Amino acid sequence: MDPSPEVLLDLHRRMVRIRHFEESAGRLAEQNRLPGFLHLYVGEEAVASGVCANLDDDDQISSTHRGHGHLVAKGGNYGYMMAELMGKATGYCGGKGGSMHICDLDLGMLGANGIVGGGVPIAVGAGFANKYRGNDRVSVVFFGDGASNIGAFHEAANMAAALSLPVVFVCENNEYGEFTPRERTMAITDVVDRAAGYGMPGAIVDGMDVVAVWEAAKEAVSRARRGEGPSFIEAKTYRFYNHHGVQTLGMKYRTDDELAEWKQRDPIELFEDRLAAAGVLDAGGAQAVHDAAEADIEAAITFAEESPLPDLDNLLDDVYTGANLTAATYSGASS
Repeated sequence: MDPSPEVLLDLHRRMVRIRHFEESAGRLAEQNRLPGFLHLYVGEEAVASGVCANLDDDDQISSTHRGHGHLVAKGGNYGYMMAELMGKATGYCGGKGGSMHICDLDLGMLGANGIVGGGVPIAVGAGFANKYRGNDRVSVVFFGDGASNIGAFHEAANMAAALSLPVVFVCENNEYGEFTPRERTMAITDVVDRAAGYGMPGAIVDGMDVVAVWEAAKEAVSRARRGEGPSFIEAKTYRFYNHHGVQTLGMKYRTDDELAEWKQRDPIELFEDRLAAAGVLDAGGAQAVHDAAEADIEAAITFAEESPLPDLDNLLDDVYTGANLTAATYSGASS
């Protein structure tokens, strides 16, 4: 299938917006202007963009600890995202979630997750609810190669297949679980082989080619929306930065040659060359997209830095449901 020029431009814009947000967040972290942990999505932009371009706002996604790219691709607001990373009250989670727990329920982003594989059963639960309600929503779960080794992944995949739920499993295989190469944690080369054990179709795509991802996701999402059950996509991709942050923290687990080889396949640069060759977007037009994203991120940083910190009086708001708990109740001062 051939995407229209409008789709191609949309895919490009999504990737560029992810790249600028992540690069800016990385710089801020190095300058000690962001608290907490930061796991960057740079290099993997084609996966989130290609998948989310096939989704509606009502469709749901669940994410990972490397989740900023997923929310940007789903249409997330730069300002609320940056404020959340800075722990400010105007952030998506009121400054209480930070980088690894960012979410936007209005956009169907069910949350990033600090637990490896923790988002898999959440997406399957959403898929169950969608089928139960009889709507045409689809839930998508993004997870890494390492997450396919945990029990919750297998239980969720089995449930999704057994109940024919409208779920799309997207494995972002960047070949490393934190600092450990994939071949040291599993005996198979292709994670998608696991889909056959649950009776769901699977496909391997070049995760550095946004059109290839878009095509595979279009088929999987359409299949789920038609009520034909779950699918599995393995996107072979690579993260350009370390597991955490930008610096290596003394952990040399990838060779310089390996990193340089993958950077030659930068998904944005390759796509911009492709768009120029097709006469869809020239260098000037591409630069305008980058400039617009850069202006938006600068405005977001200003918004976040000028926003207040959370009020201590609101410490327990949104933490518990079903009861109006006070600090006194929580501390045991009241029965």
